Amino acid sequence: MSDKNSDDLHDLHDEKGVTKDATEPYKPTDTELADANNRRGSVALNIVENPLKRVSREQAVAEAHAFAHMHDLAEHADLLGRAALVARDPENFDDVHELTSDEREALAYEADHKWSGPFMLWYSILLCAVGAATQGWDQTGSNGANLSFPDALHINSGSARDEWLVGLINAIIFLTAGLIGAFIVDPLNKYLGRRGEIFLTGLCLTATPIGSGFAQTWQGLFAARFIMGIGIGAKNATVPIYSAEMAPHRIRGALVMFWQLWVVIGIFLGFCANVIVKDTGSISWRLQLGSAFIPSFILACGIYFCPESPRWLMKHGKIAKGFRSMCRLRHHNIIGARDYYYSFVIYQEELKLSANSTYFTRLWDCFSVPRIRRANYGASTVMIGQQMCGINIISFYSSTIFEQAGYSSTKALYASLGYGAIQVLSTIPTLFLIDSKGRRTLVLATFPLMALFLLCAGLSSDPIVDPKTASKALRIGPVVLFVYLFTICYGLGEGPIAFQYSAEVFPTIQREQGMAWAVCINNTFAGVLSLTFPRMSTVMTPAGAFGFYAGLNLIAWGMMFCFVRETKQLTLEELDQVFSVPTKTFLHHESTKMVPWWFKTKVFRMKGIERPPPIIEKADYKQN
Repeated sequence: MSDKNSDDLHDLHDEKGVTKDATEPYKPTDTELADANNRRGSVALNIVENPLKRVSREQAVAEAHAFAHMHDLAEHADLLGRAALVARDPENFDDVHELTSDEREALAYEADHKWSGPFMLWYSILLCAVGAATQGWDQTGSNGANLSFPDALHINSGSARDEWLVGLINAIIFLTAGLIGAFIVDPLNKYLGRRGEIFLTGLCLTATPIGSGFAQTWQGLFAARFIMGIGIGAKNATVPIYSAEMAPHRIRGALVMFWQLWVVIGIFLGFCANVIVKDTGSISWRLQLGSAFIPSFILACGIYFCPESPRWLMKHGKIAKGFRSMCRLRHHNIIGARDYYYSFVIYQEELKLSANSTYFTRLWDCFSVPRIRRANYGASTVMIGQQMCGINIISFYSSTIFEQAGYSSTKALYASLGYGAIQVLSTIPTLFLIDSKGRRTLVLATFPLMALFLLCAGLSSDPIVDPKTASKALRIGPVVLFVYLFTICYGLGEGPIAFQYSAEVFPTIQREQGMAWAVCINNTFAGVLSLTFPRMSTVMTPAGAFGFYAGLNLIAWGMMFCFVRETKQLTLEELDQVFSVPTKTFLHHESTKMVPWWFKTKVFRMKGIERPPPIIEKADYKQN
């Protein structure tokens, strides 16, 4: 049996369901071996074994020297040889006696300082954060503008046509982001590079908000936002990849959360801009839409000084440039050489797995290969759940909602500012909870609460007391309170988890295609939500619209229970085993073991009941 097939199966269990001793050699059955071959042929697995451990120390050094001479890095041959030994066993670098004292100190410092890195690394990461903020700012610029641009562009007659037009103008940036922008990422990255693509989308997102501010007709505003959406979709799919390819592995997961945090910071800054320009008269909506150019302009200018992604340069045969780029992103050359050479070795392994695959075959794998399809179910569920929960009716229309509840336009903008601030503050604790409580636990705990608070907000917006005798605080206060409570629950669960979960569940080979599909799902349904809410709030009343989304929260909870599997603190290898379990088997385990355990321990407070073992420890499933 080949080493690769052994790797695929080494976590499998014996027929009785007892985990085999890791020290005993495991001999898979013919059926299991065929399953492993089929999965490997389908490019379904992550690379989970360090390939450098397959060879001796001497051979690892020799191969690193050959790599250096082959790619115009001969002057760094000795450095790469030592780096190969470190990459072979990163945790035990003290055993590599060939290291210089300076290199040993650098590696020890890195081990003790998780967030260490040179200026260029943190400059690049901060710029990527600005890239995340552009999305939130673009989103909330229209929130304040909704109070006045329909009047200015003569689409506020109250007719069904005008309500659909307002919804379409708000929605189009997300429809084009999901249906066009997400799927042009691959060719743009191929020909322009990560940095070039970010520069181009930065220019697009600088020009289109300014164009929106100068629009004289609704058609002109629609055209500007149509193009803006394409830029948003392309940027959203590239910037996280760019930052992940630059970041050290020890903080890569945190950077995905960093993206979501800065999206909500962008939302808050957009609300700040709305408040700042509120007293500028008839041009206030133009300034509110146009102000979104600020973070995009910073992004487009700042990306010039960043290095290109080392991984992208490697994939396009620019090995020496990639090595120099990596060294700029690490605080010592031995760390840069270690990370870059190991990335090259892993890339060669990936090429073996995907030698006959194309972009479209890898995309099809997301639907045809069982392990990846189940991951796709989970990612698609959390992405569509982010829209089903109704958060974006607040993000798009909070100022309108608060004005309809009884606030003046100015106070509605301030209430929206408070909403943005609460979203930022409630997202921060999730940075610490996501790996301790888990993704599945957080979404299952918060969706029922979001349904409750959204329903209460809707009922409060249509008070049963006589509005002529009720105080303004009685009419408005509950709406604001319940919207804020809903936002806190969103920030503690679904908000930051959607992109985090989608980024980690797909195998390495399918990650770009899987994320493109997930971004498409998320943005397209955001567009549908934004398109329909103005008309929905008229036909159903605000109370009915809120109630409708409260019901969708409960449906989303059911979808989360069925398709979102826990991924906290699991290695890539363990994730393969998690998503290799058929959905039917997973649901049986959750409903017959986890649900009774939860009621006994959490509701009835019974003591001494052990938590059921995770589903990855079960052996009674097949790869089908």
